[in-house]
Amino acid sequence: MEIERIRNFSIIAHIDHGKTTLSDRLLHRTGTISERDMENQLLDSMDLEKERGITIKAHPVTMYYKAKDGKRYELNLIDTPGHVDFSYEVSRSLSACEGALLIVDAAQGVEAQTVANVNLAMNQNLTIIPVINKIDLPHADVDRAKQQLEEILAIPADDAVLASAKEGIGTEDVLEAIVRLVPHPVATDAPSLQALVFDSYFDTYRGVVTMVRVFNGRLKAGMNIKMLHSNKTVEVKEVGSFNPKPYKRDALETGETGYLSANIKTPSDVKIGDTLTDPRNPSGPLPGFKEIKPMVFSGIYPINSADYEHLKASLAKLQLNDSAFFFQAESSVALGFGFRCGFLGLLHLEIIQERLRREFNMDIIATYPSVVYKVVTTSGEKMDIDNPVYLPEQNFITTISEPMVKAYLMCPNEYIGDLMNLAGEKRGIIQETETLDSGRVILIGRIPLNEILIDFHDRIKSITRGYGSLDYEYDGYEPAKMVKLDMLVNGDPVDAFSLITHRDKAEQRGRALASKLKEVIPPQQYKVAIQAAVGGKVVARETVNALRKDVTAKCYGGDITRKRKLLEKQKAGKKRMKSVGSVNIPQQAFIEVLKA
Repeated sequence: MEIERIRNFSIIAHIDHGKTTLSDRLLHRTGTISERDMENQLLDSMDLEKERGITIKAHPVTMYYKAKDGKRYELNLIDTPGHVDFSYEVSRSLSACEGALLIVDAAQGVEAQTVANVNLAMNQNLTIIPVINKIDLPHADVDRAKQQLEEILAIPADDAVLASAKEGIGTEDVLEAIVRLVPHPVATDAPSLQALVFDSYFDTYRGVVTMVRVFNGRLKAGMNIKMLHSNKTVEVKEVGSFNPKPYKRDALETGETGYLSANIKTPSDVKIGDTLTDPRNPSGPLPGFKEIKPMVFSGIYPINSADYEHLKASLAKLQLNDSAFFFQAESSVALGFGFRCGFLGLLHLEIIQERLRREFNMDIIATYPSVVYKVVTTSGEKMDIDNPVYLPEQNFITTISEPMVKAYLMCPNEYIGDLMNLAGEKRGIIQETETLDSGRVILIGRIPLNEILIDFHDRIKSITRGYGSLDYEYDGYEPAKMVKLDMLVNGDPVDAFSLITHRDKAEQRGRALASKLKEVIPPQQYKVAIQAAVGGKVVARETVNALRKDVTAKCYGGDITRKRKLLEKQKAGKKRMKSVGSVNIPQQAFIEVLKA
């Protein structure tokens, strides 16, 4: 295909605004998918994506469209996720494109993640085509959506295409806008092949499959290519595109996107953002991607210790498919050998755990999520702590700093007070309020990352009846009164339950954990004390009552002193047992508590 007739574009939007449904319609209209094979969420290949109704992985697909001008065009689409945890997927996808379709829900309007994704696209100098979707809904407000496009995003509303992906309205107009407005690729002035690796995944039969965008030259089977990052030279075995399933092609020309498989066996050999070139006459590297740093950490351990190596191999394969995921080996007294894993957010953590269970059949335990704290000790040593176990004693610490995020909360006017209260409850400060239009505002504030991990997004949705939205970005570190909360069972600390929390919230967290442990620890022959302690001070306590054997059952009548003697003897036995015995916490108890 001539380069003038190639269009590379992505679809960006807030979560649930209809990206995947629109891409399904485009596939159907261009004849890429026949009526018989048509199903919802075609580009969401994971079962997990289909169940949750979200896109997790960016997915490329090649379509051919005969436009009204009589010419046939090659359209390379990359569908992208909308959730804040996967924004790195969006930035990678955009680097392989020249244009982007911006989907705005006609009923919901512009939301927090819409703004964030538009900024990403503008930074890449992409042509943005606004599409106002779901115009068939009874509460759709097209005029308001157009107004928000102009006022919030500074995008001319006259260019907006009106569509309903579900009903197939406006699909033709969207395709014509892509052909007309998205610029065709332009070859770089490099001396030879230049291709950007924007994603990869592991295939059991083909090894590592790499997704590429060719910026210069020609990529075909049988040729040798050099990976600039690892400095390795490999032979290309197969090249192709997706429709949406992979199919072979003779070659990928300048401007096209597709995949290649080579004799790459280890996932670590491929680096996302790497440049592929000709080893005989190498070209320089293309601009890569900013290194993604994990924000949330959790320990992942196999339930059966014999599965350790299997877990290690599974995590390596997931890392290939997800460059933001990080892991390293660690061990725990309670849980044995496992891995310390880094994620971008809680949804990212959930997805990885679920994929381990489904795709690799792994039974795992995950410890309580934590963030990276910066600690300065009394000796002047600086430490990065992502695991409570490694936090020094309180009297050896000068300062602890916690990561902060700049949060953008969008909501209707009537919920301003409620969201400000929520931010205050999470130790955040709202710094400014911007009016978006007559009915909506955006609250901008700083909140500790640790506080928004668990239930913050759900609380926003619940308070605003689904109309609020959240976007956040990393915003440095700030000193805070953080303490280590230890859970003691019968006086012995259990490191798997330890966590770092704010001093003011330690008691509340300790009570919640102690009451949960009380439910899951089985009764012993003696009373078991469950304590939450900060330093040497106990802040919460629960007791698991002892199993009581009726030692007086054999007494039938007679003097009461006989019964008392038996009970005293039992009491002394339990006291001795308590001093020498240890409580064996069952595996299930760990799972239950860490799920809570």
